[in-house]
Amino acid sequence: MFRRWKESKGKDKEYENIIRKQVQASRAEAEKDGVVVPTTMEEYCLKPKPRPSNPDNVDIDDLYDDEDCYIDDDDEYEDYDEDGSDEEDEAGSDDSGNAES
Repeated sequence: MFRRWKESKGKDKEYENIIRKQVQASRAEAEKDGVVVPTTMEEYCLKPKPRPSNPDNVDIDDLYDDEDCYIDDDDEYEDYDEDGSDEEDEAGSDDSGNAES
């Protein structure tokens, strides 16, 4: 149908009439639903509103703000001294780890 309308260079009005009816029906349905349908290029391409810049809201200077939530993760290493050795070994434990009695 579109091809016939295009080849007739707009003389065949059947396609045009069908499209007009569909557009009118969709406009009526949009109004019923409370939707605004843009009809002009200016309505369709809205200009963006400039956002006010507030430098107080920008907090990108510290990328590691969340490292405070990991403070308690070191609990599993409490039994080790700074050199990495086990405190029990330095206290003179007789267990060599070989399972010999």
